[in-house]
Amino acid sequence: MSFEASSGTRGARQPGRGTKWFNKWTMRRIRRKGGGKLMGMDALVLTTVGRKSGEPRETPVGWFPGKDGSWIVVASAAGAAKNPAWYYNLAAHPDRVQVQIGSRKVEVTAEQLHGEEREEAWRQITAAVPRFAQYQVKTDRELPIIRLVPRSLN
Repeated sequence: MSFEASSGTRGARQPGRGTKWFNKWTMRRIRRKGGGKLMGMDALVLTTVGRKSGEPRETPVGWFPGKDGSWIVVASAAGAAKNPAWYYNLAAHPDRVQVQIGSRKVEVTAEQLHGEEREEAWRQITAAVPRFAQYQVKTDRELPIIRLVPRSLN
């Protein structure tokens, strides 16, 4: 599947640099406790390759269970007008991605969901965590939904 998501013209304020310490704290917790919660949802550490730098980039993200052992993540940026940086890294290098929960690291391939597949995942996400529906209301861009599929299943 292709990565197709443009920035919007309106939205909440993009999460800023002030979240850097929070992200580091959250990632340590996810690794130490064998998983963790991020704002009330299950969280993982997403490792991408920078689209410009080529360097590894780590971000804690909330996830939802997908089909066949995959993980579903939403590039919401809390309803900001722009997609989060990790989304563009996934788009540039969808086959150079890793998820970590506790000490378990899994190489994955990222694929953006479209059409009915996206709608089905969106219903699951908003039923589990209703605030995602509010993130969508804040912005005029469609929030990208990404499935992270273990490479062993590809």
